[in-house]
Amino acid sequence: MTTASVELTVPDLSPAALSAVTEEVAATAAEYDRSGAFPAAGLQVAHRAGLLTATVATDYGGPGLGPADVARILIALGEGDPSVALITANTLAGHSAQALGRQWPEQLYRELVGRSVDEPTLVNATRAEPELGAPARGGLPATTATRSDDHWVLHGHKSFATGGTGLAFHQVWVATDDGRVGHLLVDATSPGISWLETWDHLGLRASNTHDVIYDGVRVPLENFIEIPRVDGVYRDPAAAAGAGSFGHPALYIGVARAARTAFVDFARSRVPSALGRPIATTERIQCVAGEIDTQIATAETLLFGALARAEYEPEFVAQLSVIKVAIARAVTSAANTAVAALGNAALTRHNPLERHLRDVLCVRVHPPQEDTALVAAGRRVLDVGSLSAPAT
Repeated sequence: MTTASVELTVPDLSPAALSAVTEEVAATAAEYDRSGAFPAAGLQVAHRAGLLTATVATDYGGPGLGPADVARILIALGEGDPSVALITANTLAGHSAQALGRQWPEQLYRELVGRSVDEPTLVNATRAEPELGAPARGGLPATTATRSDDHWVLHGHKSFATGGTGLAFHQVWVATDDGRVGHLLVDATSPGISWLETWDHLGLRASNTHDVIYDGVRVPLENFIEIPRVDGVYRDPAAAAGAGSFGHPALYIGVARAARTAFVDFARSRVPSALGRPIATTERIQCVAGEIDTQIATAETLLFGALARAEYEPEFVAQLSVIKVAIARAVTSAANTAVAALGNAALTRHNPLERHLRDVLCVRVHPPQEDTALVAAGRRVLDVGSLSAPAT
């Protein structure tokens, strides 16, 4: 058991406090969306509120919050700026993994926590590669770690490295020269790291999800974390959802909430000359608002209900991947319903609904993706593994 050497902020997760965070983060969201710059202001808000370190274990001086509280945090940030929420989600996931498995070398993790007291200190796993794509669909990394005396030498090219130059540490998915696969913990200031500004995306434009090159980066030997083998082979941890992976769908519930707010604001202020009163007073718009609210309520209930069941029903974990699919469908439906009802007015960049629609569509990219989750669920339901080939 370790002893805490720092004391991190315990975040206030009351509705009023989270609402204040949402409002402050939202104030710069449109600006960052247009520029694509790193969302430093929003992350400073999250840092001051103690949200970036909410999952640091108590014996390291952190609050040690669990998946349901993380979901509340990411909904609030996602409603303000989903790029800030995504970067935060990845950092919180890194701290959660350490709390559960103590995988980082002790001194290195204490350095990470110590730096987190004074400034946003961000972590993310860099895993996708240009040729391979996302590792959740199978395959091994082309990125290599070669042992040389007392260190590894890292070479490789990673895609979609969210956080970009704002990261303090990279968890790089690698294959070692002795036949293992895992993550190498790399200080972002290490010589040999360079960035390609490839991120020019439909949504989450401020997430800085660029490509990164590792060219002869020296990394201490103890910074390698092997992925456990299952049935003798490496299976990617992201291939199936767990309770700890529900931060991503949570942040898009926040985006759907923001879309609902934008729809309400427009409906209450829009007064067509032929009508002579706000369109919010019509049954048509009231019905649309009710449909949007239904989709958001569905997503929220699925999220928190799934987290509660997973805690007490181990067998339910097998269904978490399809629950993520259902949440993704609900939040995209909420935003689409709002946009469809308002037409051209919702698709101009002067209306925040246009941005919320672009952002919510990104929910589909997080593993496991819909087709993978549905096929796995179908095989489980049909018990395909028990079927034998017919005799010939």
